[in-house]
Amino acid sequence: MYNPTVARLTYRALLGRRRALILSALPALLLVIAVAVRLLNGADDRAATEILGGFALASMVPLIGVIAGTGAIAPEIDDGSIVYLLSKPLNRRTIITTKLLVAIGVTLAFTTVPILLAGFILNGNSQTIAGAYAVAAAVASVAYSAVFLLLGTVSRNAVVFGLVYALIWETLFGNVVPGARTLSIQQWATAIAERIAGPGADITSDVSLGTALVLLAAATALGTWYSARRLAALTIAGER
Repeated sequence: MYNPTVARLTYRALLGRRRALILSALPALLLVIAVAVRLLNGADDRAATEILGGFALASMVPLIGVIAGTGAIAPEIDDGSIVYLLSKPLNRRTIITTKLLVAIGVTLAFTTVPILLAGFILNGNSQTIAGAYAVAAAVASVAYSAVFLLLGTVSRNAVVFGLVYALIWETLFGNVVPGARTLSIQQWATAIAERIAGPGADITSDVSLGTALVLLAAATALGTWYSARRLAALTIAGER
């Protein structure tokens, strides 16, 4: 279910100079904000929760997920270069799972490490806030990668739809509209952070931990399964 050649090509596509700069921008901004807040206010649990939850988990993680998830396959489908992989004796499920693993790895690298560092800068991991949000970001990265990889297989406007989901649904409706929160990956991940953090961390989610774990697993599994089906439906010259 994993092919090194497909992985190498996908890493090369995702970590090219231009896309790597885009991926690095938000983590760099998070660290700058963390340093500035620490210098101005000192160690502050509330500030750590607001920055890691309100900016990092709510905005940075889904946006990086969009770039990595859609970028793992959408450009190849758009420009037709996916034909190169489809013409090889490779199981198409293997192509999808390999690309998903690469997207997850890239998303994890550009989210969990900066979030953990920012948390330690902000409050030295008081109330386990830094660790809680790092774990939440890791779990969310898996689900986002699967969902946005799926978008890359079903739409030529995958990046646009991904940004709409990340910026409007997750960041806006997911934080404001009560009903929408239960259908938000951010809220599902926040439920994990709530359980890990100390009782005084003031991290709350509208979704119970059990429900969040089931929904995260379902989103990841269904996204991966349907992506494989969509790729299997693509045909190249000579196929019937």
